[in-house]
Amino acid sequence: MEKEIKKGEIIIYQSADKKVRIDVNLDQDTVWLTQDRMAELFGKGRSTIAEHILNVFKERELDKNSVCRDFRRTGKDGKEYEVQHYNLDVIISVGYRVKSLQGTKFRIWATNTLKNYLVKGYAINEKRLLEANSKFNELQEAIDFLRKKSKYDLLAGQEQEILDLLSSYSKTLTLLEQYDKEKVALVKNGKGKFILTYEDVLKVINALKNELVTKEEAGEFFGIENSDKLKGIVGNLYQTFDKKELYFSIEEKAAHLLYFIIKDHPLVDGNKRTGAFLFVYFLDRNNYLYKESGERKINDNALTALALLIAVSDRQEKDKLVKIVTNLLKG
Repeated sequence: MEKEIKKGEIIIYQSADKKVRIDVNLDQDTVWLTQDRMAELFGKGRSTIAEHILNVFKERELDKNSVCRDFRRTGKDGKEYEVQHYNLDVIISVGYRVKSLQGTKFRIWATNTLKNYLVKGYAINEKRLLEANSKFNELQEAIDFLRKKSKYDLLAGQEQEILDLLSSYSKTLTLLEQYDKEKVALVKNGKGKFILTYEDVLKVINALKNELVTKEEAGEFFGIENSDKLKGIVGNLYQTFDKKELYFSIEEKAAHLLYFIIKDHPLVDGNKRTGAFLFVYFLDRNNYLYKESGERKINDNALTALALLIAVSDRQEKDKLVKIVTNLLKG
């Protein structure tokens, strides 16, 4: 596998006959050599190289300010010095003037190396830009979605919770910081060990119902199944295609569990509360409910807002809601 060339890296040029071996500094999309290194490369004295460089600037073939740069280097005495380097344009110009076969071979090598670097660099930057644009579009979609849904009567009084959701969602993307630091990347998804079963769900619903009935916050129809949808929802969390899980991560499974229980109404009563409770239960059993700080990734108020957002959403908005939930859990 070809070694990736990084900005500022020292790479080594070696002639085919191995008589010339030179460290080359790659920076600012070009290569840099000192006069001593050029003298070694072209097989000429340093004074000859210095004279040719002087003529390059005197004849205004190149602008000295744009092709020279000082690099800090450690001398044999252990002290650091600023040493002037010249870029590939100067190297090529001097190479033509001294008519050196060694220089010609180096020019070919340097040009190919630089071209490879530029192509790779462009590909990487293009990928970063596409990823950043995708994330910005995703954030904009989330903003538009939350703004529109906040107008629903069912969400009256939830304005602060929705605002907090948007704030948390924006922070999880950290777009500008990631882009500036060249760290825009897909976040690794959590892979849980706990497998939620239909039997687990029934036990949880029964325990939740008993607690709410005791508090007089639920009636007799709470948690009663009105079809076989509940079993199907749980089973679908682990469905596979071509031997691969469709919902691979904890985040995806949790988001779909919350969404489908609220949206598909598998229970006669209590779908939103049951969906939210099972969401928390599933994350907790997978040790994925809390941040490293000990704070809940999605607190009760935010979870209430999410449940209501799912309830008032259209079916075609499912992907937006799942993205919002999964990004909040990754944060």
